Amino acid sequence: MTPATPVVSRRFLLPVLLLSLLAGCASAPAPRGTGDLGVVIERSIGQVQVVNTTSKKALAKVPGLGDLSHASVVFSRDQRYAYVFGRDGGLTKVDILTASIAKRIVQAGNAIGGAISQDGKLVVAQNYEPGGIKAFDAETLELVADIPSVDMNGVRSKVVGLADLSGNRFAFSLFEAGEIWVADLSNPKAPKVQKYSAGKQPYDALVTPDGRYYIAGLFGEDGLAMLDTWQPEQGVQKILAGYGKGEQPLPVYKMPHLRGWSVAGGKAYLPAIGRHEVLVVDTKTWKETARIPVKSQPVFVMARPDGREIWVNFAFPDNGWVQVIDTLEGKVTHTLQPGKAILHMEFAPRGEAVWLSARDDNKVTVFDTRTKAPVAELKAESPSGIFFTSRAARTGF
Repeated sequence: MTPATPVVSRRFLLPVLLLSLLAGCASAPAPRGTGDLGVVIERSIGQVQVVNTTSKKALAKVPGLGDLSHASVVFSRDQRYAYVFGRDGGLTKVDILTASIAKRIVQAGNAIGGAISQDGKLVVAQNYEPGGIKAFDAETLELVADIPSVDMNGVRSKVVGLADLSGNRFAFSLFEAGEIWVADLSNPKAPKVQKYSAGKQPYDALVTPDGRYYIAGLFGEDGLAMLDTWQPEQGVQKILAGYGKGEQPLPVYKMPHLRGWSVAGGKAYLPAIGRHEVLVVDTKTWKETARIPVKSQPVFVMARPDGREIWVNFAFPDNGWVQVIDTLEGKVTHTLQPGKAILHMEFAPRGEAVWLSARDDNKVTVFDTRTKAPVAELKAESPSGIFFTSRAARTGF
């Protein structure tokens, strides 16, 4: 005779099922917001660290990102994904919540950064080799547009200074051709490109916080090239022409980064090429109003989010120093030595702290911007760029 199947009480099954569900939940990752997250580039090992700006701690590491010797990052609108542009042409979509690679492609031979469209649907890479820009679907990284940087004489140029504009447009500069192009990718299958003469060897560029003015620095001549994107039919205007006229420029050990220029309180603060100065410009007239002497050749000239201070780092051989400029007094108020080879700075979203990468010390140091004292330190392998998710809501970042 077959033994009877034992009857299990429902009152016994319910607690068992609940315990099983709870056990499963315990192994799942805890929910986390993205507003206080960011990534630090570990350039020597092709890796990024995911960091938290509130706890000032490293959360995870994501390897396998290729050559990050000159890497930059943009973020998806929801701040979950970091798009990492590598020097080897790699474009990697990193999920910073799961600390994993969601997608990776190699889209060029030599690349120098990228941007993301206003609606967050396109990620665009700017390339040295073979030149031009390429637009990819932000979800799948499938190629949707390819715009070669070939001028009217058939000369191919390196692309620099790529920045997003309203209307899913992108502005960028052609180094050899000396031109500024604006590409309308509102229909990426049929891009529309406008071209403007800029000057000798534009090397980098920025967009003002309101997205109106695109400004390219010129390596081949003193001054800058400015395009009013609201009135592009007016063409490019030269500003600060001849700011070093009659004076012998110093050797340039590292090009300034224009994306690190700052606009604060109606003034723009710009690094002067081959000079130990920060230039101050009135953003209504775009005329120089002052020059602030600094310790060495500026690389990044970055405003604290409230605009009250400007933090400046320098090229070799003085790249272990950082100076702080008071924007009311118009002079340097603090000189700091945060570490060896300070390559990059990034402010916490509301400016209470600034993170500084010290490449040759293999660390990132966090300073309190009120006290100017270090408050945290994170180990990192040859850190360079630091990028926080607050950039996702900013034009030109």
